[in-house]
Amino acid sequence: MYSKDVIILQNYPLRKKTDVSFIQKANSYRSSIRIENGKRSVNGKSLLAVLSMGLCAGMKVTLTAEGEDEQEAVETLAMWMQNGGSDPNLCS
Repeated sequence: MYSKDVIILQNYPLRKKTDVSFIQKANSYRSSIRIENGKRSVNGKSLLAVLSMGLCAGMKVTLTAEGEDEQEAVETLAMWMQNGGSDPNLCS
């Protein structure tokens, strides 16, 4: 299991389109992915679960992955969140 704390940047675009891009990127990994905030933990590959988190600028979350590509998954998704989902190389 590999985890990393991430603070979502102020320029994080709060749109469903961004959440869909995150889900697509998360689903490109074989590992299971979780997003945690406080006592709440959701499946990082589920659009409804991610939308229910209400991700917003300044929020601190923990990304956790478990599986064969766990470190790559967490590092890439963390960078994606820290760049406000704006790096086309990370969201393709």
